[in-house]
Amino acid sequence: MFPRRFSALCGLLLVSGLASAEVRLEGPVEYGLFETRHQNFQPGERVLTQSNQTIEQTDEIPARLGSKFGMRYRLQGKVAEDTPLTLLYLTPGVRTPDGKRHDKFEVVQKLVPGAAQDVMAYEFTENHEMVPGQWHFMVFQGDRLLAEQRFTVR
Repeated sequence: MFPRRFSALCGLLLVSGLASAEVRLEGPVEYGLFETRHQNFQPGERVLTQSNQTIEQTDEIPARLGSKFGMRYRLQGKVAEDTPLTLLYLTPGVRTPDGKRHDKFEVVQKLVPGAAQDVMAYEFTENHEMVPGQWHFMVFQGDRLLAEQRFTVR
């Protein structure tokens, strides 16, 4: 009798612990090209923007300096100590000046419970980054895929 109760209690604790740790996507995912008024970007230049920056919904991205593209989404159930998000950027093969090819970039991001929105974006700030082809963005928490979007850079 004791082992059955003990295993039932352990199972209940496991299930309740997992349920509280799961972040979930709420509402639609905005995706596309983040709009900017700045023109004539120079290599290495970034322009600070606000979180409510307008996004032109498109999956076609111009290969030019200053193009910032990605997703903006809302996550519910965020707890600061939970498993962080992994932002995975799959590229058509960015070659850095050192000659290395990068088919992916991975960013680990802590959860921020107070943030109303989360963003996953990439901005072309250097000439070597503007690689035409398919770019695939994915947001994971652990092994769970929360959001994804594909873009074609031309």
